[in-house]
Amino acid sequence: MTERTQVIALCSTFPYAYEDYPFDDPNWTVMRRRDTRRGFAWIFEREGKLWVNLKAPPETVQFWIRVFPACLPAYHMNKTHWFSVILDGSVPDAQLAQMIAESHALCGRKTGRAD
Repeated sequence: MTERTQVIALCSTFPYAYEDYPFDDPNWTVMRRRDTRRGFAWIFEREGKLWVNLKAPPETVQFWIRVFPACLPAYHMNKTHWFSVILDGSVPDAQLAQMIAESHALCGRKTGRAD
């Protein structure tokens, strides 16, 4: 997966997902959850490539960074809980979908919390 429209389409398949452009910079697309308003995928171009920032548990962040050269500490976000994926086609689509699914789940409502 190397196109912004492909990543947006994939993110849009998850429950409550919607596309947002919160900055005055159209380079940044934020995929959010309607139920929490939290961003779970931050899509942007950097250094001539398309990137996406995703959330994961700290040990999973480190795992993806070790497994795929296209996975790096998150650009412009907390590097403990977020990581960046350079969408150059080197991460298989199935793995990317798994990464996005986990980020989406982590940005959902916390259990045990009174709303």
